[in-house]
Amino acid sequence: MDGRKIILLVGALIVAAITAFMARSLMTGSPAPVAGAAPVPGQPAPVDAVEVLVATKALPVGTILGPDSIKFVAWPKDLVEGAYFKKEDTDLGKLQGTVVRFAIPAGQPLTQGAVVKPGDRGFLAAALAPGMRAVTVPVSAQAAVAGFIFPGDRVDLILTQTVAGGGDGPPLKASETVLRNLRVLATDQRTDKQQDDQGKTVVATYSTVTVEATPRIAEKIAVAQTLGTLSLSLRSIADNSSELEQAIASGEVTMPEGNDPKAEKAMIARLASRPAEGGSTFSTGADVSRFQRSTVPGKARDDDALPGAPAPAAGGAYPGGAAAGQGPVVKISRGNSVTVVPVGGKN
Repeated sequence: MDGRKIILLVGALIVAAITAFMARSLMTGSPAPVAGAAPVPGQPAPVDAVEVLVATKALPVGTILGPDSIKFVAWPKDLVEGAYFKKEDTDLGKLQGTVVRFAIPAGQPLTQGAVVKPGDRGFLAAALAPGMRAVTVPVSAQAAVAGFIFPGDRVDLILTQTVAGGGDGPPLKASETVLRNLRVLATDQRTDKQQDDQGKTVVATYSTVTVEATPRIAEKIAVAQTLGTLSLSLRSIADNSSELEQAIASGEVTMPEGNDPKAEKAMIARLASRPAEGGSTFSTGADVSRFQRSTVPGKARDDDALPGAPAPAAGGAYPGGAAAGQGPVVKISRGNSVTVVPVGGKN
């Protein structure tokens, strides 16, 4: 074997030895990966993690925070910002009833600037859903369910009025449910529930109620205040779902195409929270008492008599008959002679 081949062989061995040494150094120098245990609900957070407040579901603008909207979860300490709500510094009781000012995705931490508390500037504007308006309705203690209506409840608006008509009889008394499913935003100047030292809700009377409405419904409320007396009727929580099912069954609303449960849930929640107008029910005085009217009193006309009958005399009385508007009468015609006889009278 010549010297050149020997030199090449020795060089190849040296390169192979160096490569093997470097590979061994890399493999022995890096520590084996250690699997980290995921945080278990109810267990203390790891030492390098901090429990912060996050949204349990998507919170759109105007959402009023409740117990099922937020919770504390372990968050990496290096990623915790100063604006987060930390567990050791946060009182969940004080956050109940606050309103989301900016949309918060599910699982994301809440920041102190993303919510506004009752009484803060801009709270009512933040509580309004997009495209909605706040309208204040004057009420009495009896018309507001004796103070048992609180912010966040849903009510129907009832209009009670007296319709005089054009006749001499008593006016028509009627009560009508003009609007339904209105969300209460505030009672007087309070946007949250009053609580005593033991945390129990305090029932208090108030003179005004602020509700959420569309611009058109807001106009109707303004007109209704000039027509008669307004009363509030507290709705059950189950009413929204039952009315929604009826609307879907009647074809009034259509479900979104496809099989996306999130889209269906969002649509159902949106429809269940909308105020409703039209299709109202009503009751008149005759529905309550047999001595009240069921229609608007009509005005007696001179053309009620048969052709050729004499006109009523002064005071509204027909010849040989009773005054107009004093009860049912029978008209008896004999040739060109017409006699008006009150029911029960004699000819």
